[in-house]
Amino acid sequence: MKPFTQVEGRAYPFGRTNIDTDVIIPAEFLKTISREGLGEGAFKTVREEAGNVFDDPAYAGATVLIAGDNFGCGSSREHAAWALEDMGVRVVIAPSFSDIFSGNVFKNGILAAELPQEAIDRLIEVAADGLEITVDLENQVVTTPFQDRFEFPIDTFRKECLLAGRDEIGLTLESDAAIAAFEQKMTAQRGWMAPQAK
Repeated sequence: MKPFTQVEGRAYPFGRTNIDTDVIIPAEFLKTISREGLGEGAFKTVREEAGNVFDDPAYAGATVLIAGDNFGCGSSREHAAWALEDMGVRVVIAPSFSDIFSGNVFKNGILAAELPQEAIDRLIEVAADGLEITVDLENQVVTTPFQDRFEFPIDTFRKECLLAGRDEIGLTLESDAAIAAFEQKMTAQRGWMAPQAK
């Protein structure tokens, strides 16, 4: 997982509420276990609307998505996080997130930052003007070129993992020596449980 420290860039001023994972990545794109290429199917129904933000050249390459309340509700599909990652989104800012979605994006190196609706409204206004937004995870703050400063909460464990670029597999591998020592000890104490060589 790529370490997350600070993201500075354009943002999609999306802002819609109750966007479920089927809107983020429709079921027709779930026939793959690959993470690549899912960005092309992301927000397909929204992209069918004229003048949508996802196909607007003004937001091409945006790394931040500003969304509305209850973002990521619906099914628990991890493909939603994969699609956002494939789009190049590193941060989603919203007033609230579905718990499962929030966990999925975290496990894929994407920051889900919660801010009150007033802050969301201001960020949408700034993003709609094509101006960059900065998200600083170390200091837990979102800023704009106009000196707007919005602090967001984050679980300490998630913050440390994102800053270090450490996912669950990485955390487990950090304990490799302790796991090997435990396995040796168990084999010595309970050899009958050890796998037998063929």
